[in-house]
Amino acid sequence: MPSALVTGTRQGIGAAICLRLANAGWTVHAGVREEAQAEHLRAQNPLIRPIQLDITNEQHVTTLADRLGGPLDAVVNNAGIAHGGPVEAVPPHEWRACFDVNVVAQVVVTQAVLPKLRESQGRVVFISSTVGRTVATLEGPSSASKFALEAVADILRIELRPWQIFVSVIEPGPTNTETWRNMGGMLDEMEAGLSPAHRELYRQHLLGLRKLLSTLGSRGGSPDLVAKYVERALTDRHPKARYAAGAQAVVLANMGRVLPTRVGDAMAARMGGWK
Repeated sequence: MPSALVTGTRQGIGAAICLRLANAGWTVHAGVREEAQAEHLRAQNPLIRPIQLDITNEQHVTTLADRLGGPLDAVVNNAGIAHGGPVEAVPPHEWRACFDVNVVAQVVVTQAVLPKLRESQGRVVFISSTVGRTVATLEGPSSASKFALEAVADILRIELRPWQIFVSVIEPGPTNTETWRNMGGMLDEMEAGLSPAHRELYRQHLLGLRKLLSTLGSRGGSPDLVAKYVERALTDRHPKARYAAGAQAVVLANMGRVLPTRVGDAMAARMGGWK
């Protein structure tokens, strides 16, 4: 019976990954920050085994391999946070927090379990985003950290090649999770945190983003769709380096690669409603 560690499993995509893998016969070590978050996961499937794991907690990570016990066939780095706002207005501590969680902590968790994965010729999966390949305005910290995470995955994929440890990135587009449903409130909070001068300077950007979120609001994909691509990355005989999770994600992830920069910039501005 294969086993996987999944981080950030309290809800949304992480919980969907746990359930899909467990239903497919995997033993799933489900990382949760607090023990109180574990009960609903246990109730889903007896193969889901919650483990306390705050990926920024040094003690949690340094003891992780011992606490897992036994072999491990995969790690799915799903935990992450989002910060947004105009680049010139986002305070340094938010930039640092975004990179600490979305990049550094992902590396540290992977480092902790790599000896087990080397023994099993296991697999590494990172949950990125379409904004990890095509930037999104007013999402500077999130987008930059996901770009960095994809670079880490590319490097790791090559470095681990001698041991046949495959590394894949999953790129979801808008997904119907609690975080996505709360985007309006998050945007309110972000706007309230701007100085009056920045609020006026970026007024049209903010209006455009609200309009875009309203348009996309009903189009979010299912968390299980993302989980399906995770399962593919873990079971395909020749896994891809990247899986865009669904048709909408394919379009969003590839815009920056396919379109000339000037055209892509103009389209982004038009979608934002300020040109």
